[in-house]
Amino acid sequence: MDLRQMRYFLALAEERNFGRAAERLHMAQPPLTRQIRALEDELGTPLFIRTPKGVELTEAGQTLLDEVPNLLRLAQRARDRTRLAGQGLSGRLEVGIFGSGVLDVIPRLLARFHADRPEVKIELLNLGKAQQLEALRERRISVGFNRLVAPSDDLVVETVLRERLVVALPESHPLCARDELRIADMDDLPLILYPKAPLRGLAQEVEAAFRAEGARLRVEQEVEDVLTSVALVASGFGLCVTTASTASLRLPGVSYRPLRCDVLRDIELSCLYRRDDPSPILAAFLAVVRDFSREQAAVNPR
Repeated sequence: MDLRQMRYFLALAEERNFGRAAERLHMAQPPLTRQIRALEDELGTPLFIRTPKGVELTEAGQTLLDEVPNLLRLAQRARDRTRLAGQGLSGRLEVGIFGSGVLDVIPRLLARFHADRPEVKIELLNLGKAQQLEALRERRISVGFNRLVAPSDDLVVETVLRERLVVALPESHPLCARDELRIADMDDLPLILYPKAPLRGLAQEVEAAFRAEGARLRVEQEVEDVLTSVALVASGFGLCVTTASTASLRLPGVSYRPLRCDVLRDIELSCLYRRDDPSPILAAFLAVVRDFSREQAAVNPR
C-alpha cells in the first residue's frame, strides 16, 4: 500500500462514486478502478460495496478510512520537513563557542541566523580550542569560533573580524590617569594572562609583545577564561590585556584603556568548519557570518 493508493482510496471513500473520485483526482475512471482493486487484493479484503449509485464502505474500508488521513498528513509533514532541511530551513546547528567570544560577536551572529531560520535548533557547546578542533573532526559540532587557529587540509578557518585590544586595570590604579597604555607602561607590573592552554592564544601573543618591546613580563596569575581574569583585576591582583568586548562584563572596580602597540593592536576572531561539510544549514550560517564580516570591515577598516 503506497501513498498514491491511499490518496485514491481517500478520494473514493469521500466521494462514494468512481466517476466523481476520478474527476477529483484528474484521472480516468478505469485506472482508478484497477488501483482500488489492487489495493483490496493486497489487503486481502473488500473495502467497498458496489451499489447502483456508487460505492459504500465495508467495515474494513471504514477502518482504513480512520487511518488514511493521518498517514497522509504524516507523509506530507515528512515531505515538508525534508524539503526545509534540504534548504537549510530546519534541523540542527551545533556551535562550538569559547569564553570571550560570547561577549559580543557570536551572540549577534546567532541572533541574526535565528531570526532568518527560526526552525533550526542551535546547540551551543563551550569548548577550548583543542576541544573544538577535535569536535569538528569527530563531527560533534558543525562550526566553531576561536582565535589564532591555523587552517589545515580538513578544516577551513575564516576570519570574522579583528577585535581591538584593551588593558583592564583596577579603577584605583595610577595608570587609569592615562587615555591609552603601551606595553612599556606595564613593565614589571603584575599581569594576569589568559587563556592558560597549550595551543597559541592571547596569552602567548601578550608574551611575544613584551619580548618584542623589551619589557619585563611579570605574570601574577594564569587563568583559563576571561571572566576569571577580569574578576582578579577587580580584586587588585594585576592588569590584563583583553579584547574590547570584555568591557561589556561591567564588573565593578575595573577600568579599561586602549592598548597602543605596533605588534599587538588587535586579535582575530575566526569561524572554523570542515572543508568537506555539504550541510545547507552550515552554508546558510556561513552566509550570515560573511555578511556580518563585510559589514564590520566597512565600519572598522584597518
